[in-house]
Amino acid sequence: MSHPNPVPNETVIRQLHWRYATKKFDPTKRISDADWKTLEEALVLTPSSFGAQPWKFFVVDNPALKEKLVAASWGQRQVQDASHTTVFAIKRNMDVPFIERYIQRTAEVRGVAPGSLDKFKQVLVNFASKPGFDIDGWATNQVYIALGNFMTTAAMLGIDTCPMEGLVPAKYDEILGLDKLGYATIVACPAGYRAADDKYAVTPKVRFRHEDVVAHI
Repeated sequence: MSHPNPVPNETVIRQLHWRYATKKFDPTKRISDADWKTLEEALVLTPSSFGAQPWKFFVVDNPALKEKLVAASWGQRQVQDASHTTVFAIKRNMDVPFIERYIQRTAEVRGVAPGSLDKFKQVLVNFASKPGFDIDGWATNQVYIALGNFMTTAAMLGIDTCPMEGLVPAKYDEILGLDKLGYATIVACPAGYRAADDKYAVTPKVRFRHEDVVAHI
């Protein structure tokens, strides 16, 4: 793959200044199919430890389901009013069948025999079954990498997002049936376009000074 033309530095910084946790979306504005496809591909391309991808991203399109999620989100309307709401979920208790599926996919993509990946597979199995290791906690950390990647990509496209931990994960799992699929809700992220009267769109960002958060040693 040839080296792509990078996005200009000033464009990146401008868009990161532009983005904010959108409190009020315009329910009449929809993300285009082309832009949404890019956002989904950004999720697929998110890096993870071992490349294991212990997650699934559930895009909630059904208005009735979205309305139910409002009640499970402390009444926050973003999940309903945004163009798209994505639920970021972990694969609970990443097990040997899941690891085997990942090994098969690796062999398929790289054109090698699955048996040639046996050592790597064993590393993953040992990692996931380590006594006392919180595998779901590890998977949760991976999901936040995907969330950041999603939000940054959205900002580059001029699309607003609102990361939401203010929800009841067990209720989300029940409403969406994730518990029956072996997944567990971690965080949600509505995406769309800010309402014209969302005062937070023009509220200055509060960040510590550069030298307070970045140290060269």
